[in-house]
Amino acid sequence: MTAPRTDEKSRQPAADLLAKIRTMQDRQAFREQHWEGTFAEYLEIVRRRPEVARTAFQRIYDMILSYGYETYEQNRETLIHYKFFDDPIDDGKDAVYGIDKSLMELVDFFHSAARRYGTERRVLLLHGPVGSAKSTLVRLLKKGLEHYSRTEEGALYTFRWVTEEESFDCPMHEEPLHLIPPEWRGAILEEINAGLPEHRKIVVEGDLCPACRFMYNQLMVRYQGDWTRMIEHVRVRRLILSEKDRVGIGTFQPKDEKNQDSTELTGDINYRKIAIYGSDSDPRAFNFDGEFNIANRGIIEFIEVLKLDVAFLYDLLTASQEHKIKPKKFAQTDIDEVIIGHTNEPEYRRLQSNEYMEALRDRTVKIDIPYITRLSDEIRIYEKDFAQERITGKHIAPHTIELAAMWAVLTRLEEPKHAGLTLMQKLKLYDGRAIRGFTEDSIRELREAAPREGMEGISPRYIQDKISNALVDPKYRRPPEECDPRYPEGCVNPFMVLAELEEGLQHHSLISSEEQRQRYRELLALVREEYDEIVKNEVQRAITADKDAIQRLFANYIDNVKAYVQREKVRNPFTGEDEEPNEQLMRSIEEKINIPESRKDDFRREIMNYIAALALEGKKFDYTSNPRLQRALELKLFEDQKDSIKLTSLVSSVIDRETQEKIDIVKSRLINEYGYCEVCATDVLNYVASIFARGDTKRAA
Repeated sequence: MTAPRTDEKSRQPAADLLAKIRTMQDRQAFREQHWEGTFAEYLEIVRRRPEVARTAFQRIYDMILSYGYETYEQNRETLIHYKFFDDPIDDGKDAVYGIDKSLMELVDFFHSAARRYGTERRVLLLHGPVGSAKSTLVRLLKKGLEHYSRTEEGALYTFRWVTEEESFDCPMHEEPLHLIPPEWRGAILEEINAGLPEHRKIVVEGDLCPACRFMYNQLMVRYQGDWTRMIEHVRVRRLILSEKDRVGIGTFQPKDEKNQDSTELTGDINYRKIAIYGSDSDPRAFNFDGEFNIANRGIIEFIEVLKLDVAFLYDLLTASQEHKIKPKKFAQTDIDEVIIGHTNEPEYRRLQSNEYMEALRDRTVKIDIPYITRLSDEIRIYEKDFAQERITGKHIAPHTIELAAMWAVLTRLEEPKHAGLTLMQKLKLYDGRAIRGFTEDSIRELREAAPREGMEGISPRYIQDKISNALVDPKYRRPPEECDPRYPEGCVNPFMVLAELEEGLQHHSLISSEEQRQRYRELLALVREEYDEIVKNEVQRAITADKDAIQRLFANYIDNVKAYVQREKVRNPFTGEDEEPNEQLMRSIEEKINIPESRKDDFRREIMNYIAALALEGKKFDYTSNPRLQRALELKLFEDQKDSIKLTSLVSSVIDRETQEKIDIVKSRLINEYGYCEVCATDVLNYVASIFARGDTKRAA
């Protein structure tokens, strides 16, 4: 075999890549993260920066706050949005939306634990329906802790033993201050804590792990109790937390009971080393590598914690309440870690009904993580996965993701008990949209009347799966010649996704009854009706997008309203004569937004008062200043123009040239201003034309 040919030209790209890698290195950061020094040098670090000796709870709380937060008002309630949960570390990959109230509870738990108010001795349990971001939250905390430990602000340290015979790291990554005997710590910590606020003072609890205690005692005997000689064998080093390296971050998942025992949590004997050290009770012959051991100084996650065997729960109780674990053949060992588990509704109900679980219930702080009930936040979940820039060759038509999200949220809401309020209106109120007759206090009352909203319904995973199906299923593809050149694989429109959602209901594993399945189908019909209104309004706006025409109509209306309110006449611009205000024009506009005859005077005075108020502030009133009036003007203009554009002629095959030109203008507006492509703009115009054609047929009948 001959060696592959390598000439200067083929070698150059590789050399360029290596040079690029060389420039990306940060050797200074590497050296800082791998700092090593004496115990005396570490004491100086602690004296200057006591926060390096924080507890695991204090470190997580400080990590969350380090990214900042902002307060905002929602329904007369002050909420806090913690920016950490936007996942700034990974550019939003694990961002969590729409559950700020639950996240506030979570941060309050860490805050209380950081101040040693008692919650540091509890198991944190995230409880909610499947797919409600419980695992994502834990993953975000673990990822954040890893990243924080690499920063100067989040630095922490551990130590290793170095003797002539051997050298090994503390197997549990302990705080080096554990090396100071408990009877001396008070005086040392008093000096370190001088001048610090009470909640920032360092408290060192616990003792050395069995392996380090063994080395400590051996060296103290060697040096006849001279602690200063013993400590010369200690090298303190920077500790970088890493789930992959099993340092400070552990994960435990229930498995087959026959193949799992508690040693997975607390470590096990290393039988190969018994021959070296002569006894299975020698800590050097023990692997302190259980999940509790390796998670010390950080966080341990229990996946589906309530599915654990009872034997594991005993370890969990002691670990949470006493901050101790019991490795086989050794005394109880101190730990400092956050214990966090997550579970779903059926498992939690089983916990509540099981009297043998009383001790666990008493040591658990439950935080509900519900589904999102705010439409705009639900949309953000799917836009993260199905943003147009991520989808190659295929176009996602406007409102496709919105309607899927709308249906998902509707399945999670309870029917409103308020007379005259529909479920769709309730969804819009929750999303911050204004509905006449309802205030922010009304929304709070609606939420208080339905405390379990968000704990049941359709999971975001189901929506994601069905959108994915619509994107790849061949039955939704069009021939290339019928596609927009920019999207050779065609479009995915709302009807395709809604069809996938409905088809999947028949085999949905989490739907427990035919009654529930039927309700979900009815909600899909409700979403389709809402889509009809959305696209009708959109096409109407595209038709009436002539700003000059709408401005003329607006000016005419305001002139007549001003004259009407002030009991004056209006000058006719064509004849130059003064005439009575045009009541027919004013009513034709006001009726478009359901202003009754009895309320017309109030509405007109409201408009004039608003104009006067803006004038006092030096501002000008235009047709966009009042959204209701703007909508009325658009509908009036549409009514005036729809006959000339002959939109209903689209359902036939005969369109004259003049009409086609007008339709092409509307289509270009849909493409340029509303995000349609050539194909779905044509589709939506045809669909809206059929709606109007049906309407004309009904009126004729």
